[in-house]
Amino acid sequence: MTDGPLLWYLNRGTGVVLLVLLTVSVVLGVLAMGGRPGRGVPRFVTQTFHRNLALLSVLMLLAHVASAVIDTYVDIRWWQALVPYGATYRPLWLGLGTLSLDVIVVVVLTSLLRTRLGHRSWRAVHLLAWAAWALSVAHAIGIGTDLAHPDGLAVLPTAVCVGAVGVAAVARIARAVAHPELTTARGPA
Repeated sequence: MTDGPLLWYLNRGTGVVLLVLLTVSVVLGVLAMGGRPGRGVPRFVTQTFHRNLALLSVLMLLAHVASAVIDTYVDIRWWQALVPYGATYRPLWLGLGTLSLDVIVVVVLTSLLRTRLGHRSWRAVHLLAWAAWALSVAHAIGIGTDLAHPDGLAVLPTAVCVGAVGVAAVARIARAVAHPELTTARGPA
């Protein structure tokens, strides 16, 4: 175990990149839900990009958690990355990050088992990605030291991420209102 600026920068950097990757993955998922395929872009391309970004997000999440656990400057034990309570360092904010990780694990596992699940069941669990994203934003705001200062480097990316998901959600709701026939549950695309 060790501490030092390299692990601190690695942890903060992976946290910011992770939030951006999760955001783009959520935005792609939201915009691809139901409805017609994008103009000029086949649906399989959008879905493949979404899946690959989600996989990259999981890998970045592993690097983020590993750097937090390895760095001894703050006492975060490996089990605190999996159990959302019992932490001694900023327990609420660390717990929200842990809960986000747990939800992401459930979403990934059900996605791997998608062919064995009914579409409605898979989709119900997959929609928890919204909750995982929101929990990760709350975690970043509460525990991220870069967000404590208005001139911090993480303020702008976090604001852009929140705005992007907000715009995607409004666009999705508008599409559902304009075309209610497209919002019915359907089989795998």
